[in-house]
Amino acid sequence: MKNGENYSKSRRNFVKGIGASLLLIPFLQFCSDKIIQLLIRLSGTNHLLGHRLWIKDFPKPTSQIHIPYLIVGGGISGLSAARQFEKKGISDFLLVELEGHLGGNSSNGENQYSKFPLGAHYLPLPNFKDKELLQFLEEEKIIVGYDQKGLPVFDELQLSFAPDERLFYKNNWQDGVVPKEGNSKDQDLELERFFKLMDAFRIGKGKDEKYLFDIPVYLSSNDIETRNLDKMTMKEWFEKNDFKTEPLFHYIDYCCKDDFGLGIDYVSAWAGIHYFAGRKQDANSDKKESVLTWPEGNARLATHLKKYTDKKTLKNHLVYEVKTENNKVIAKVFDDVKKVSVEIVADKVIMATPQFVNQYLIKDRKEYTKDFQYTPWLLATLTLTNLSDNFSFPLSWDNVIYGAKGLGYVYDQHQSLNQIQTKKVITYYYSFSSSDLRKTRKELYKKDKEYWKQFVLDDLKIAHPDIENSTEEMEVFLLGHGMVSPAPGFIFGEAKKQASKTIQNSIYFAHTDLSGISIFEEAFHHGINVVNQILDETTLDS
Repeated sequence: MKNGENYSKSRRNFVKGIGASLLLIPFLQFCSDKIIQLLIRLSGTNHLLGHRLWIKDFPKPTSQIHIPYLIVGGGISGLSAARQFEKKGISDFLLVELEGHLGGNSSNGENQYSKFPLGAHYLPLPNFKDKELLQFLEEEKIIVGYDQKGLPVFDELQLSFAPDERLFYKNNWQDGVVPKEGNSKDQDLELERFFKLMDAFRIGKGKDEKYLFDIPVYLSSNDIETRNLDKMTMKEWFEKNDFKTEPLFHYIDYCCKDDFGLGIDYVSAWAGIHYFAGRKQDANSDKKESVLTWPEGNARLATHLKKYTDKKTLKNHLVYEVKTENNKVIAKVFDDVKKVSVEIVADKVIMATPQFVNQYLIKDRKEYTKDFQYTPWLLATLTLTNLSDNFSFPLSWDNVIYGAKGLGYVYDQHQSLNQIQTKKVITYYYSFSSSDLRKTRKELYKKDKEYWKQFVLDDLKIAHPDIENSTEEMEVFLLGHGMVSPAPGFIFGEAKKQASKTIQNSIYFAHTDLSGISIFEEAFHHGINVVNQILDETTLDS
């Protein structure tokens, strides 16, 4: 990470799930003499529509729409596909989205004091060779030029302001999120050895001259020894390499949960190392990691992509069946506003939806999707009258609490030029890492609102003992399928490979769960690649 080690962090990388409806349930809770308005927002499929998706009790279609290209899903992959169509001079497409807005998990909320993320909330500086992403950032004035060395110059107001990271460790805040102040000599030496290994992985290449770890994932080397890391957990790799100290164990566990939802005990070692080695930190002259971030998080990036879908989107529309018939694709779609169904007849369909959804839409998909795992997440946005601590290191953009259950919180107003705020707004993150994610997901919604309110406050009290008295409002978001989580054997496994295959040259798939890693770059490139594939095949056919 920054703080000398220069590594990437990605709790913020939910990047596009289903783009599903959110169920908002407000209620009041009393805390001392204050009123906490706790809003529980349950995301994933809308409960009513989700149930109907399983039992398929929709009305028969009463009309038809004919379109050459249909995109199902308005998260980053779907939006990126729309952009690529427009870049190729094709505007005759339609995007269908279940939610009332676009962006998927790159969405945001807003209160009277600040915007705040509902998932993904930052983008690390891209690898220098990722010209397509650099071009997009240049188009949107995030890159404002290039220096004499040809390296991009980023808009300073969109780069994270200092101080950007701090860790509450041994009853004090310290700079950065790597435990360092108060460690023993052995603990520091082990951290140093670990980061040297990650440096070697980051620059290492296989016999095919590809990086061992790269972004997008498909660019990574075919090196067998490296790919075999996908057969073990990160904990097994940790122990195999004789790492023993608790601060390093805690740090790696945090990083794995941060990027994949799963902790060190459950996540693939290949994925865990990719967290550190995939980004090359070569897009700026000082070789240090930095991030692009906004109060609303990656919803800012989604907004830049939305313009390519203007007047080409059907929102609040649930696709409930997709099949091929007479060399066409028939998509049956339920309009949740008018309560009617429509058939969309297309030449090509892009399924920019996760596989746990596709299994209900397309025949014979469940045999592949059973191996896809998705970690549930909790996000809580708190509006505070004060956020007091011992100020051994000032409030930062990313604030991690050592020994807490969650992954800390981001300060949502950090990028504001007005640093004197009447109220502070923070967003807390927690991943439900477990060996049985399906069971965990079922248990998630059995807890009541009071339970989750107290869960969040108790975890934050480790660093902020009086936070309960300072909290004026809390919004809790439960995401049942927050992000794809690569357990051992998944990234290079058969399920992902089979689920990626095109059906009868007409149904195509584009989603981060087909990478095994849920980050913005993967979603962005899935959208580009699927359109290029369709157009290349169309050219060959003609």
